[in-house]
Amino acid sequence: MQKRIFILLFLYTIAFFGQSIEQQTTSSKLAFQKGEWLKFRISYSNFLNAGFATIDVFETKNNDLEAFHVKGFGETKGLISWFFKVEDDYQTYFYKKSQKPYRFIRKINEGGHTKNKEILFNYNTNKATVKDFKRSTKKTYPISNNVQDMLSAMYYLRNLDLTNLSIGDEIKLELFFDQETYVFKLIFEGTEILKTKFGNIKSLVFKPLVQAGRVFKEQESVTIWVSADENKIPLRIKASLAVGSLRADLDEFKGLANPFNIIFNN
Repeated sequence: MQKRIFILLFLYTIAFFGQSIEQQTTSSKLAFQKGEWLKFRISYSNFLNAGFATIDVFETKNNDLEAFHVKGFGETKGLISWFFKVEDDYQTYFYKKSQKPYRFIRKINEGGHTKNKEILFNYNTNKATVKDFKRSTKKTYPISNNVQDMLSAMYYLRNLDLTNLSIGDEIKLELFFDQETYVFKLIFEGTEILKTKFGNIKSLVFKPLVQAGRVFKEQESVTIWVSADENKIPLRIKASLAVGSLRADLDEFKGLANPFNIIFNN
C-alpha cells in the first residue's frame, strides 16, 4: 500500500476543477456554509476497506474579518491499519470575502512518517512563512497572489462558474504545499450520470494530469466526479496505482448550502 493514501485523497479532492482564476468569476452565493460535513469511504482495489476521511466547515474570525475554518481528517481502518497506520490532520483558515487562506496546518502520521507544519500566508508581501515544528525551523517563501493551500482551494474553486467548460478544456490550479508552489493541470471530460449510494447524480468529470511512474500507472490515472449542482462536491475519486487502485466515495454528508440534485433513488 502506498503510504500517501490520504495525501492523494485530499490533493485530488481539492484539485478537481482548478480553472485559471483570472478567467473566472465567483458566485455571489456560496457553494458551502458553516456546518457542511462530508465523509468519504476509501477502498483499495475496489474491495478492501482502507479507511475514511472527513471534512468539516466552521466559522471563525481573524483581525476582525469573518473567516472559515475547515478541518480535514483521514485515517486507515480495518486490515490496512494493522500493516500501515495512517492519521492525517489538515486544517485551513481562509477569509469569507476574498476566500484566500491565511493559515494552514498539516499534522500527519503515515506508518511512522510524521510531519507537523504550519503555513502563514501574507498577500501584502506575497510571502508564505512555513513553520516546521518537528525540525524547529521557520522559513519564508515567495507565493503568487492567487495561490491556495490544499484545502482552501477546494472551497474557493467550488464558487467558480463552471458552466462554460467544454470537453477537452485544460484547466489549472496553483497550490502552495510544504515549501513550493505546484501547478496541477486537469482535463474536463464532460458530464456523466453517476450511480451512488444516494441515487443517480449528474456529475462533472475531470482527469488531473499526474506523474506516471512509481505511484501511478500513467498520466491520466486519476478520475474525479463532481456534483453538477450548486454544491459542486466531490462524489468519487478513482486512481489506478502502479499496484492496485484507490477509490474514495462520498459516504455521508450534512449541512449542504444548496439542494443535492439526486435524479432518483436506488
